[in-house]
Amino acid sequence: MIEVDRLSKKYGSLVAVDNISFQVNKGEILGFLGPNGAGKSTTMKMLSCFITPTSGTARIGGKDILTESMAVREILGYLPESAPSYKSMTVLEFLVFIAETRGFSGQEKSNRVERIIELTTLNSARFQTIDTLSKGFRQRVGFAQALIHDPPVLILDEPTDGLDPNQKQEVRALIRKMAEEKAIILSTHILEEMEAVCTRAVIINHGRIVADGSPQTLLSHSKMFNTVTVKLTDNLEATTIESLRKLDGINDVKTFAPPRPEDPFTVQIFPNRKQDILGQVKDCLKTNNIEISEIYREKGFMDEVFRNLTLGG
Repeated sequence: MIEVDRLSKKYGSLVAVDNISFQVNKGEILGFLGPNGAGKSTTMKMLSCFITPTSGTARIGGKDILTESMAVREILGYLPESAPSYKSMTVLEFLVFIAETRGFSGQEKSNRVERIIELTTLNSARFQTIDTLSKGFRQRVGFAQALIHDPPVLILDEPTDGLDPNQKQEVRALIRKMAEEKAIILSTHILEEMEAVCTRAVIINHGRIVADGSPQTLLSHSKMFNTVTVKLTDNLEATTIESLRKLDGINDVKTFAPPRPEDPFTVQIFPNRKQDILGQVKDCLKTNNIEISEIYREKGFMDEVFRNLTLGG
């Protein structure tokens, strides 16, 4: 549904987007991540035909953004950064205007406006002018205009920006539901949101793609991936620690004293090549008659992976 082919954008000597390529299929939610100034919004503006690439192209639903830009806009829903709108209009007036701009009239126009107001929970604000709305409500209005024509492709730049925790959960649930029939690119600064919503992630830095994979694949790059953490009422004896270190695939064992006497001791066992060592750690502790209060395998930390990919450390 989305094919990005060697897309670049330059502003004089500044290279904002540098020869990037990727695809998004129907049913996928692609998280588009990167630090400020990495090229995320510039890429989204090119895909939505808002700005023209310096080189390369992209196809949305098979339509080329350079030679078929009007056809692209017809099948695309776009939520820009900061959700711009006509602030002197009421929510209802604005959505009616968007529906008319999209070519709807009569009962179909009314049905689409009412459906999208209900879908985005805007009924209580329908007669308010947009300039009187909170940031969260303005964001929902922007989300509503992107969805009103039920497009097969959605490009959402920070769709939950300004929403409270409950509203964020509602929007995330709506995005997951819509993804069954759509291809979605979602830009976000919230790593937890990417893990919760996206089926795949692309990380961009200095205009270039530095990672592309599922959240689980990206987490596997974390130093803590598959590390086993054990909580104990008593610290391990040296002989047990030595037994753990001798296990196949164990790189290191670290023990941590509790900050308070009533807190448990913590032991972390690090694998050699990030392989799954949980089973053999359990067996070793059982053989040594160690009483465990808690044991689990670390999934890794996305913020660590993000920093390593965008800062190099």
